[in-house]
Amino acid sequence: MRVLEGVRVVEVAQYVFVPVTGSVLAEWGAETIKVEPPGTGDAYRGLRRTGALAVEGPVNFAIEHANRGKRSIGLDLAKPAGREVLAALVRTADVFLTNLLPESRERLGVELEDVRAWNPRIVYARGTGMGERGAERNRGGFDYASFWARGGSAFGATPPGATRPSPMPGGSYGDSMAGLTLAGAISAALFARERTGEAPVVDLSLLGLGLWAMGMTIAGSLAQNKVGQPLPRIPETNALAGTYATRDGRWIVIVCLQAFRYWPEFCRIVGHGEWTSDPRFATAELLQQNSAAAGALLDALFGSQPLVYWQRVLADFSGVWEVMQDTLEVTRDPQVIANGFIAKMEAGDGTPFELVANPVQFGEVPGRTTRAPETGEHTEEILLELGFDWDRITALKADGVVS
Repeated sequence: MRVLEGVRVVEVAQYVFVPVTGSVLAEWGAETIKVEPPGTGDAYRGLRRTGALAVEGPVNFAIEHANRGKRSIGLDLAKPAGREVLAALVRTADVFLTNLLPESRERLGVELEDVRAWNPRIVYARGTGMGERGAERNRGGFDYASFWARGGSAFGATPPGATRPSPMPGGSYGDSMAGLTLAGAISAALFARERTGEAPVVDLSLLGLGLWAMGMTIAGSLAQNKVGQPLPRIPETNALAGTYATRDGRWIVIVCLQAFRYWPEFCRIVGHGEWTSDPRFATAELLQQNSAAAGALLDALFGSQPLVYWQRVLADFSGVWEVMQDTLEVTRDPQVIANGFIAKMEAGDGTPFELVANPVQFGEVPGRTTRAPETGEHTEEILLELGFDWDRITALKADGVVS
């Protein structure tokens, strides 16, 4: 179900966070037109590595992840004629989406008042590193720095005594979450416009999202006036909410927040019914007090057999547990496949490839995912739709305004 069918989004953005927003909106049914510098396109197209993975092979997976489902126009916004084209495009749009910094927006003449002069009903959405106010509003940001490090996640993920801060789990980790969040906010703004006739301005920063991601812990820090500490491998009060290594070096994560409720069933399933009569674990309070002893038993237990054994033994356990999977294993997960969380698609040359699908589904079916555009792939098509004739298009190309 394409719930945003008929909505047009004009995206003036590069890299990942805000482009992901445009792609999410496109997968929800909107038409997203990506405005790129002529010729070179989005600077992210030149990236050769994201996280620990090199960008190589026939498909640029980084560009595909952040730009699926769009059309692209090559347009030089630094030239007056380029702004004229942008103005014509904005007049047809419902959303203007950008990650340009305030000074760049002012220099190019695409600040709120500029865009609203072209289209008073447009939803103006900004994705930034540091937010729209404060002394650092003109500082750029990336998710590793602004979301992960400054927002508190790196501290929360780094065990005591570690020789380095825990790295972000993967490339564009915070950007991908931010893009989905901003898309949801824009959808709410469109709904508000339909109800009230007024188009809200929408803002989301990586720093603000970073705090939100750590919101529960930060709330506790504020309430108790102390720094929240990273989660231990085995909580000191609950051995059934810990992480345990198997004999073959894999990890099992158990999350039974009501430990005593699940303790008898767990002991029976793993073949140690005698633990239920152990006086150290006779009540919920005693199990909590003796969590370290219970954790030691579970360490030895899980370390005695390989993962495949524990997957079979725990298959019918009613408590929550999971295996820590790597980034290839998760793509083969039967539950992932059943829910359509991996999308199969083709590049422009017909090369098949796969992407993680948009996790939000409407109408009880996976969304439709299509490839990212090449730089300026739809320039002529879009200009013709806007009413430009071929003489004008030729002149714009000759002047380097479009590509």
